[in-house]
Amino acid sequence: MSEHHDPSNVTNPEHAEHHIVGPKTYIIIFATLLTFTGLTVAAAFVNLGIFNPIVALLIASIKAVIVMLFFMHVYYQSKLVKMTVVAGFFTFLILITMTLTDYISRAWGMW
Repeated sequence: MSEHHDPSNVTNPEHAEHHIVGPKTYIIIFATLLTFTGLTVAAAFVNLGIFNPIVALLIASIKAVIVMLFFMHVYYQSKLVKMTVVAGFFTFLILITMTLTDYISRAWGMW
């Protein structure tokens, strides 16, 4: 049986090298997520009118991207995995945009 070296791991992509993330990176991510959580709380006390849910969803989306990139290790994956995640996140953004369009277009309190 002849074995050959496959540096790009095309034949068995599940056997790719695993990236080990150091504690410093996790501490930075933790501080970033705490900062955005504080920003979410601060934004809840500011009256932005119809933009309150938009700001809240924007901050939540940024936090979700950070979690996906580092805790789910998408940042260290192949281009195919990154493209799949981006496609899913793009679909999520389309659904959120459609929901917010419906929310903003209603005449709240005008009935």
